[in-house]
Order: sequence, then C-alpha cells, then structure tokens
Amino acid sequence: MSINHLIFRNLKKNLKNYYLYVFALIFSAALYFSFVTLQYDPSMDATKGSIKGAAAIRSAAILLVAIVSIFLLYANMIFIKRRSKEIGLFQLIGMTKDRIFRILTVENFILYFSSLVLGILLGFSISRLIIMILYKITGINAIATLHFSTQALVQTLIVFVVIYALIMLMNYSFIKRQTILSLFRVVSSTEGKLKKMSIFEISIGILGILLIISGYFLSSKLFDGDFTSMIELFSAMIYILASVIIGTYLVYKSSVRFILNIIRKQKNGYLNINDVLSLSSIMFRMKSNALLLTIITTVSGLAIGLLSLSYISYYSAEKTAENNVPANFFLNNKKDLQTFTSALNDKGIKYTEKHVEVIQVNTNIKNILDKELEGFKMDSNKIPLAVVSEKAVKVNLSSNETLFTGYNDLLQKFMTLNDSGQVELTSKKKVFKLNYIGLKKETIIPSYFTNGGLPTVIVDDKVFNKLKQNLDSSIQKDSTVYNGINISNQNEIEKANSIYMDHKFDENYPNASRFEIVNSQKQSMGLIMFIVGFLGLTFLMTSGCILYFKQMDESVDEKPNYTILRKLGFSHSDLLRGIRSKQLFNFGIPLIIGLVHSYFAVQSGWFLFGAEVWTPMIIVMVLYAVLYSVFGILSVLYYKKVIKEAL
Repeated sequence: MSINHLIFRNLKKNLKNYYLYVFALIFSAALYFSFVTLQYDPSMDATKGSIKGAAAIRSAAILLVAIVSIFLLYANMIFIKRRSKEIGLFQLIGMTKDRIFRILTVENFILYFSSLVLGILLGFSISRLIIMILYKITGINAIATLHFSTQALVQTLIVFVVIYALIMLMNYSFIKRQTILSLFRVVSSTEGKLKKMSIFEISIGILGILLIISGYFLSSKLFDGDFTSMIELFSAMIYILASVIIGTYLVYKSSVRFILNIIRKQKNGYLNINDVLSLSSIMFRMKSNALLLTIITTVSGLAIGLLSLSYISYYSAEKTAENNVPANFFLNNKKDLQTFTSALNDKGIKYTEKHVEVIQVNTNIKNILDKELEGFKMDSNKIPLAVVSEKAVKVNLSSNETLFTGYNDLLQKFMTLNDSGQVELTSKKKVFKLNYIGLKKETIIPSYFTNGGLPTVIVDDKVFNKLKQNLDSSIQKDSTVYNGINISNQNEIEKANSIYMDHKFDENYPNASRFEIVNSQKQSMGLIMFIVGFLGLTFLMTSGCILYFKQMDESVDEKPNYTILRKLGFSHSDLLRGIRSKQLFNFGIPLIIGLVHSYFAVQSGWFLFGAEVWTPMIIVMVLYAVLYSVFGILSVLYYKKVIKEAL
C-alpha cells in the first residue's frame, strides 16, 4: 500500500467517524468570515454614526477567535488520542515519528483547509442574511447587499492558519512524547475508574452543593437592601461568582457521583439495564470531566444570562420609553409646541394635548424610608421632588394626604419606601405635614421633572396652590409646565415622528419623542443582543460538539460491554433505552445547571436593564435548551449505530 493510498483511506475513515467535527469546522469558519465581513461591508456605514457597529463587531470577533481556537484545539486533542493505536501500529511496522507526523499533517491539511474553503463560501453566501437580521433587530432602514471582502478573507485565512499551526504543534508534541507502549494505553488511561467514595469526597460533594445554594441565596438578596455600602455589594458579587464556579466544579467532581451512589445503594444491588448503562457510566466518568463540564456550564450560564439581559432591555424598550416620556411627544417651549401642532394639523394628523403644572419642593421622606444603599445616599430630610396637583391626574385626596407615583423598580431596590407614614413638604414660609397613603408605578410626567426617576408627589389642589406661592427658586426647573402630545391614531406615530425630526427645536428647552427613544434603545441593545447571540450560538455549537465527541469516545470504549449485554439476552431496544437515560444525564446536567445559574444571575439584577423579565428570559432559555438538545439526540443516534455493530 502506497503512502498516498494510506492517506486517502485515513481521510475517508476520519470523515466518516468525525463528520460532526468537519461540520463544526465549516460552521465556525462560516460564522467567523461572515462576522468579520460585517466590519468591511459598505452597508454597515448606516450603523457607524449611531451605535458604532463596526467597532463593536471588531471587539466581538476577538472573542469569536478565542472560542473557535479552544474548540478546535480541544477537538484535535480528542482525535489524536483516539488515533494513538494507529500511530503505534505505524511505528511497529517501521515508520519513523517524523514520517508519521508528515502523514497526519497531510491528512489534516486536506481535511482542515477543504472545510475552511467550504466555510468561507458558506459564510459569504449567508453574510447578506446576517446583515439583514442585524438591520431588522436594530431597526435600521438600509439596504443589505451581498459583498465579498478581500480584507475579511485575508483576516480569516490568517486566523485559521495560525490555529492550524497550533494544531500541528500539538500533534508533533504528542507523537514525540509517546512511546509505542504508551500509545496503546492512551485511550484506556484517559478515563480513570473510580474507587469507593471516601469521607473526604463525600464532604467535598456536600460542600459543592452548599456553595452553589449560598451563592444563589446571596444573589437573591443582592439588591434587597441587606448590603448598604458599595464595598459590601462588591464583596458579595465576588463571593457569588467564586462560590458558584467552585461549587459547580465540586458538584461534577463529587456531588453527582455522591447522589448517584445513594440511588444505587437504595436499590440494594438490583440494577436494571438503565442503571447499568446510565448511572454506573456517569459515576465512573463524571469526575474526570469535571473541569471541562465546569467551563461549559459556566460559559453557558454566562451566555444565557447576557443574552437574557440584553433581550430584556430590547423587549422593554417601549415600557422604558413610556416611563421617561408618558406622551408620544414632549415639548416645553410654547413656540416649538405651536410649530409642531401646526405641522400635525397641516398633515391631517389628529392628536390630544396634556398640560400639567409641575413644581419642585424640598421633601422630608425620612419617616417612610425603609432602606437606602450607602453609595447612593441622599439627604432624606431634604430631597427635591416634583409635585403636581390632584386635578392634573384625576385623583381625589384630602388636604392632609399625599400619594407618590412613578417610582420605578430600579430605585425601589436602592431606596425602599414603607407602605405608610408621614412626609413633610417645605416651602419658604410653611411646612406641610401630610400622610403618605401609598405608591403607584404609573408615570405621569417625564423624567426631566423627576430628577432621573424619583417619585412624583401628588397633593390636594389647595395644598399645591399654597406651595406654588412660596417656591424655592434655587431648585425649580427652567420649565414648570409639562406639555405632552398624544397621537390619536397609533398608525400615524411614525409619520408624526418624521415631522418632529424635521423641525429644529430650541435646545434650551426640554423636548423628546418617545418613538425616537424606543428606536435608540433598540438600536443599541439590538446590536448587543445580536453580538451576544452570535457568540452564544458559536459556543453552543462548539461545546455541544465537544460533549458529542466525548460520547463518541465513550461509546467505542464501552462497545465490548454492549456485546456482553446482547449475549446475556438484552435486546437492542433495552440497550437503547439505557443509552437515552445516560444521554439525558450527560447533556441534561450541564444544561440544567447552566440554566439555573443564568436564572439567578438574571433575577438578581434584571431591573437594571428593563421593565419586563419573564417573557424574554423564558424565550432565551427555551431556545437555548432546544438547540442544545440536538447534540444529545445526535449522540443517541451514534450510540444506536455502535450498539448495532456490537454483535
């Protein structure tokens, strides 16, 4: 047999066994090329002025290189170990290590760069689709064109050539380091058989569970007012991060095996086929894969969490804008207001106006203030708050009552108010002591008047007029009347916004368009969501492939066991049922732990990003779980083939 024929046969064999690796390589190259193409695409000029699209994508491309590099190097490490016996046989028939390395180099070169070329072609074909998705998410009106970038091609080739050089260096080091005898033992030594659990291992397993629980508990209390200084808050965040990561590692190292060992003992030695193929296998192999599973779980949780938070901000854009500007438009210059309304009338756009007089009054809320974060401390005896009359918002209050409204979730976390108590409103000549009767979330005036989100005080109309007669001029806003315009027909809001954008208003007066605020937030958070989703998809693909490759290894090692079980009378369906249970554990445990990690991370600080949490978070988690489950299904199908070959 000639060397060329040998290389051809090995290529055919490797392509058959490692088709998913080839697919992942093509997919990684396609993603990277299409992603880098965005930097140099002329149509991306539409994003540079507002959201710095090219710069953000360039930064994300660096992370993408790291993910792809780690995956390809790790996958190559698995494959070179799987071929250790083959390398040993080459040496037994007289081949030198340098000659063997050259054969593997030629094989890898053909496989690697063929996949790279296909990946680049695929990336070029989908680049326009990716740009269209980006424009759709960010709401940018631009035409996406199919553009081939030589700069992107050169950058992709450089990156993947460097990765290939690292792979060859790894292979050369492996071949030079191994003896003939050790090459025949590599596979069998990669997974150690575990002995009976010691007291120390049991303690480590329990500690891992306790560390994760303590991290979860602390994250739920992070912004509840239990930590009243920035130092305490920062220390708590460090502890949460460390306890969850270390705890996850210990769970894989000992906790899973400890729990499964308890299940086995409860069966008193009577194990069915599911127990033999699932529980026993996981107990023996989970410990050796602890570090890998910890990395996959942690990064998965991080990816899901970041994507959930960015989607929460994107999903909440309308609600956030409504909290900042209750009406469709806010114009506080009478001349600008008249100009804008005249333009609306000329275009036949119907609207309604809302005018609310707003004053600023020093307010003592000490008696109703429950907890306050030290780093955000204000003088609770004298806080300037916006005050409006009950008539402006159509509520009925007595002369000794006050109602707060427009208090958002974020401020509620940092400055918690009680349900009742007494507040004091101070004018120049008189102090009004009023009974605080509650808090409403409804926003009635723009954030311009509320100093960035502080509550609005609603008082009796007579009290309001008395306060207005003795105002402290040093704390008053330039504008004292909120002029809001609501478009009657929602379908005409975009048309009205075009009129608003075409006019040049007096910059000395506050004005805002809720439609523009929504677009701005969707553009910025849409880009972040696009990048995080892109990186998350790449990591999902690479981590899923790695777990799949590990299952391929295990299936080959356990093939003799399947032969024995078949001879003992177990059917193909019996074995397959046990394999399904095993894969449910192998892929399900990292997925579930990653989802729970991300859940507590999102719950601890979602209010910093938006007003809606459950819908966007559930959508992201379900989508990630479905895509991740594909690799579990593929591994079951591969096991099915191995079981069929076992006898």
